[in-house]
Amino acid sequence: MLSALKRSIENKPSLPEIQSNVLAGLTVGIIALPLSMALAIASGVAPQHGLYTAIVAGIVIALTGGSKVNISGPTAAFVVVLLPIVQQYGIGGLLISGLMAGCILVLMGVGKFGKLIEIVPYPVIIGFTAGIAVVIATFQVNDFLGLSIEAMDGHYLDKLSLIIHALPSIDWQECLIGTVTLAVMLVWPKLRSKVPGHLVALLIGSILAWVLSYLVPDFTVATIGSRFSYEVNGLSGHGIPPLLPMFEWPWNLPGADGNPIGISFELIRALLPAAITIAILGYLESLLCAVVADGMSGKKHNPNDELIGQGFGNILAPFFGGIPATAAIARTAANVKSGGSLPLASVIHSLFILVSILLLAPILSYIPMASMAALLLVVAWNMSEAKHFIKTVKVAPRDDVVVLLLCFSLTILFDMTVAVAVGMGLAAMLFIRRNISLTQASTMEYDHERYQLPESIIVYDINGPLFFGTAQKALKTVSSVRPEVRVVILDMTEVTMLDMSAIVAMESIWNDLQKRNIGMVINGLQPRMILKLRRAGIRKETGKSEFSRSLEESFVAAQKML
Repeated sequence: MLSALKRSIENKPSLPEIQSNVLAGLTVGIIALPLSMALAIASGVAPQHGLYTAIVAGIVIALTGGSKVNISGPTAAFVVVLLPIVQQYGIGGLLISGLMAGCILVLMGVGKFGKLIEIVPYPVIIGFTAGIAVVIATFQVNDFLGLSIEAMDGHYLDKLSLIIHALPSIDWQECLIGTVTLAVMLVWPKLRSKVPGHLVALLIGSILAWVLSYLVPDFTVATIGSRFSYEVNGLSGHGIPPLLPMFEWPWNLPGADGNPIGISFELIRALLPAAITIAILGYLESLLCAVVADGMSGKKHNPNDELIGQGFGNILAPFFGGIPATAAIARTAANVKSGGSLPLASVIHSLFILVSILLLAPILSYIPMASMAALLLVVAWNMSEAKHFIKTVKVAPRDDVVVLLLCFSLTILFDMTVAVAVGMGLAAMLFIRRNISLTQASTMEYDHERYQLPESIIVYDINGPLFFGTAQKALKTVSSVRPEVRVVILDMTEVTMLDMSAIVAMESIWNDLQKRNIGMVINGLQPRMILKLRRAGIRKETGKSEFSRSLEESFVAAQKML
């Protein structure tokens, strides 16, 4: 965090750069305003909580994180994780979970975990991202079609069953507004206008609903104003409160039963799995976004500082009503394309949303819920990376396709944590299996006429890394030598790794050969690996064991042992 603040102070931007970042921040603010509300609604909370997230977390993360261009706030990836928390623990439980996740992210950054993003396989990322997109899209069908469903409870298949059984109750009014909004969002990009398509679509959907309510008898659709209400410091109303984010202890907010949730060790223990899930997803999303932003902007982010910044943002946001936040790839891309190059752009984007709450809250309450559902359907489609998903299925090796489909299915049927854990485990096992097939130990062919070695000397060529999955397979060949063999030469020039399992296997072979009065020469092993063997007790002993740097040297040493 200190390094990020120091960089901000030392690197004084020019006036044109400031102007460019202000414009970029305003552009991203226009995009983020409706998205923040829609994502909060999809997460099961009132729309203002998404706006508070974009304001508080957006500013804090920009000033303390490791990326200059990341735009942080509520994201679609969090929806499937946050909704069950809200249903079980209420808004109070959700904010406490976000606070705990922030602490975990700070610890991950301090622990230098940022580089670990490089070991997450591509099929795992595409699989759980596409799975989240399917879940988000499914949950929007209710508001898009105006179905008569009292409560969307249960797991994914339960909710899908409720939607299917409720299809006969489609409300043509809600469906009309949702369809028009969706159509505008799909057509607008073809016009190549600089005005964000979803902003125009929401405006048209809202105006159409308002006009039809006057022209058509009994025409009514659910809006933000009719769905949500507030009561703050004696001020009550419908829609979004036209007030600044106010400080409030998260544990004083209501749980699922409507009463203040409080704070206790039991509650923290119950929320810990959810907090870990939020932290893992925030870790993946923020660092992936930073990598994408680096490619677009030509800048270089600090992954550990970014995790610390994300942690501080998620620690502070809950005290002002903000839900969990992370870097948003679409908003960050829009920022870079609009000329954003400094954290100033993210700060301006947050301030724009703050001003919009104060000035536009009554107008925002007229936005139809069907229009918000249409917006989230488009967000889900963009998030799904359908082209990359299909391409991976077509061209990737079979093992990667299995990992992809497994992560995709588990995300939908269970949750993202299970999907990532199982996907990473399966990918690791498949990787080990591939390495096992690459690591081999075989009798080495050499120039017999030149060296004229007796049959009592045998040479084994060992290739590849020797670790817990490959050591036993590669080295078991060495343990079964012919009775007439008196010296074994192990050519380990191409051994790139030696873990404890391999060291134990080597020690076992060494002891076995010594009992049978067979000498051993280890050739070409890198010095750092020789040091490991010496610590395990495999040392140079005259007439019994030697280390050599070339085959010629090993042949000389072997002949001396006879």
